Amino acid sequence: MNQPGDYPARWEADVALGDGGVVHVRPVRPEDAPAVAVFHARQPAEDQYRRYFTSMPTLTPRMLERLTMVDYVEHLGFVALLGDDIVGMASYDMWPERNAAEVAFMVDHEHRGRGLATVLLEYLVVAAREIGIPTLLAMVLPTNQGMLTVFRAAGFQSSSTFDEGVIEVELDLEPTAEGAAAIEARAARAEGRSVGRLLHPGSIAVIGAGREPGGLGHELFVRLLRSGFGGPVYPVNPHGGHVASVRAWPSILDVPDEVDLAVLAVPAEATLDVVEQCGRRRVRGVVISSAGFGPAAGPGDDLARRLVERARRWGMRIIGPESLGVINTRPGLSMVATYAPVEVRPGNVGFLTQSGTLGVAALELARRKGVGISSFLDVGRKVDVSGNDVLQHWEDDPRTAVATLYLESFGNPRKFVRIARRMARTTPIVAVKAGDLRPPGRPPPADDLDDEDDAWPSGVTYGALLAQAGVIRVDTLPDLFDVARGLLDQPVPEGRRVAVISNSRGATSVTLDACAAVGLTMAPLGDLTRTALVEAIGGGWTAANPIELPFDAGPAEYEVAVQAAVDDPAVDAVVIVYAPATRDRRAEVGRAIGAVTTSRVTMLATFLGAPIDEPVVAGSSRVPLFELPGEAVRVLGKLADHGEWLARPEGHVPTADELGIDLEAVRDLVADVLADEPRGRWLDLDELEVLAGVVDLPLEPSRAVRSADEAADAAADLGYPVVLKATGLDAYYRGEQGGVALDVRHEEDLRAAFARMVELHGAAAMAPATVQTMAPGGVDVLVAAHQHPHVGAVLSVGTGGIAAAGQISGDRALQVLPCADEDARRLVARSPVASSLAAADEGGAATEALEALLVRVAAVVDAVPELVDLVANPTIVGPTGVALTEVRVRVAPSPVVDLPPVRRL
Repeated sequence: MNQPGDYPARWEADVALGDGGVVHVRPVRPEDAPAVAVFHARQPAEDQYRRYFTSMPTLTPRMLERLTMVDYVEHLGFVALLGDDIVGMASYDMWPERNAAEVAFMVDHEHRGRGLATVLLEYLVVAAREIGIPTLLAMVLPTNQGMLTVFRAAGFQSSSTFDEGVIEVELDLEPTAEGAAAIEARAARAEGRSVGRLLHPGSIAVIGAGREPGGLGHELFVRLLRSGFGGPVYPVNPHGGHVASVRAWPSILDVPDEVDLAVLAVPAEATLDVVEQCGRRRVRGVVISSAGFGPAAGPGDDLARRLVERARRWGMRIIGPESLGVINTRPGLSMVATYAPVEVRPGNVGFLTQSGTLGVAALELARRKGVGISSFLDVGRKVDVSGNDVLQHWEDDPRTAVATLYLESFGNPRKFVRIARRMARTTPIVAVKAGDLRPPGRPPPADDLDDEDDAWPSGVTYGALLAQAGVIRVDTLPDLFDVARGLLDQPVPEGRRVAVISNSRGATSVTLDACAAVGLTMAPLGDLTRTALVEAIGGGWTAANPIELPFDAGPAEYEVAVQAAVDDPAVDAVVIVYAPATRDRRAEVGRAIGAVTTSRVTMLATFLGAPIDEPVVAGSSRVPLFELPGEAVRVLGKLADHGEWLARPEGHVPTADELGIDLEAVRDLVADVLADEPRGRWLDLDELEVLAGVVDLPLEPSRAVRSADEAADAAADLGYPVVLKATGLDAYYRGEQGGVALDVRHEEDLRAAFARMVELHGAAAMAPATVQTMAPGGVDVLVAAHQHPHVGAVLSVGTGGIAAAGQISGDRALQVLPCADEDARRLVARSPVASSLAAADEGGAATEALEALLVRVAAVVDAVPELVDLVANPTIVGPTGVALTEVRVRVAPSPVVDLPPVRRL
């Protein structure tokens, strides 16, 4: 029998295979029996024998029932479908006597080598883990080397034995970091290759290619022809005939040859049927340039959803709709599949946009600045292929050295962070600021629960996300390509120490101001450097930093000055400014700089009044030219920021087990609360104490009391001095008028304080009140965690106490989880309380305790997303460590969809 609930639906997904193709994976169903029989019958006899160890040309009714009537516990099977056909099947059956399950696989002979068996194995492994099966067994014939290779490369701990002509492979399902990394790497490569199929077609059909110039389809077709595309291009027009003197076909189904890519320029209402035809024609991918989808079109729109379902059913992916198109400048391919009149230089910068009109202007800007493009994609409404997919393609693309993005929204921000963090260490990512990067379709909060999102503006949160991920964020399109030029042509600086070389006093002043604005410092030149400069050039200039050359300095002076600066170990970067005097010698100065050799120091230059589309060649590198010194310095600041990110230690993200956190106890507490109140609520004091105990949070002991007598008894148990709090107030601040009586040391003082606070705030505010041990003095810190509906768990640190009441997230330092130990250290260092902690915490022990608390809070809220809000204010950080004096925790249904951790698009 099926497990209750939506178990089968949780396991249904579209999956990218190793070659970039797409299949649909789901649990097998009883109604699949006829398709299973057809799948089996079309396999070669040898493949049938390898699966069943005997000749079996057809499956008996009993075998079909066994394969398709699953209970999702002791017997489970998955099928992979392409169109109407099953192309792969895998299952397991329990062996109770060995506390293990035996697995068996069969992949369509025509689809072998695509990674189907590996995907099905990943699904079986995760499903078995969920159920509690510790081991999978496979019986494999020695001739079945393909299956043995799958097991060896899967990333799981395995062993094998040989007995009676059969190899028994045993897979240990205990998750390991290495296994998880192997699975993630396979998924990344597969999803990247699914984009590669769209960008490297051998043949293209333009569907909706009109005969008249000026129409979208006509222009697409003509520009493909003019680009010199290295393959056939087929116009598809319902009336047949000819388009631009090329024979047209009435339908994609009529094209006699194979078609790899279809570009659609048909009315929006026709796209669904055309995508279906493309699928039946075995087209590998679709770009939808069609417009008219309406303002609501997007990933959640019904037509968009059906388009994606239809495309993926046939193994295709979609770029668009409302896409300007795609470009790939690879030699021999030269694909310009866009209707816009754009020209691009071939090069090594990938560019993705979510705005077609802006994309046209950006490509023209890139051309003027001399930036060569490896590939360009306008993802349009982004119903399928997203920025995440494109980044994973560029990550493995040897022609893309820098990735540039214009994004208006995120599809899956958490996945973006994982991809960008990994990729940015080898392929820099530059993103232009676009609004607040808010994901579309943000769900409204529950009516009767606090909406904490107002205190977490998306713009601020996504800014923190980009910074953590190592993405270089810029404000304008010119900056986007300027930074790309710097990254392409120069090493990332190792520090922020700059030497400025200039023959214009005014330009020098501008350069120095610009350096100060972006946090660059003037490098102190060494004695050897200054001596070399004086000996080589003589007087009439300043042998210091900035290096001010005479106004008529020429190539000899510039070569000596630049070489001396790059040879100085105290210099990380050099900004060169040349202003032609009475005689313009820019070409000679450029050649002189080209004679300079360095592999360590970053060099950027401004030749006032010179074109910038061609850099100065310097040694084995190229020095980018900028129109004004401020532009060069702004780019250098971004490169220095990226250098600091690269130099950061990544740190260790400890697991809950490593921290001694009892996650099951936390989940039990959450389950009890949600069983009582399905919409969620704030925890009461007893529940908070339970949570603090299992997570080991340093919560100061307290008691709930309803009278002065109970307060006195509680204080006697806890020990004086104590704090008395009125719990019925919206906000606390120190002092009885603020609802907090501090440092109460005697019973009579406590009773008197209780009476005064009843008079000040009313009996309801003191029913109950709390009595708490008095924490040692220290710095008041706000520690908060929040489950952002799109980003996931976010941790923040700010100023605690009454000052926290008016804070928004911009007044706090943010960390999108996970949070490594090094992340916690940096989070505290950039928080508003950093200077106060530094002044009060001699030796740093208390700050280290705060960092350890942050790691602990991060681990539990990341693992239990039903903990939607946690606010610890004030957290007192003092000489004895950290004390939590007030903690509020809200439990609610998780905003994170509970899906199995398996590969899926």
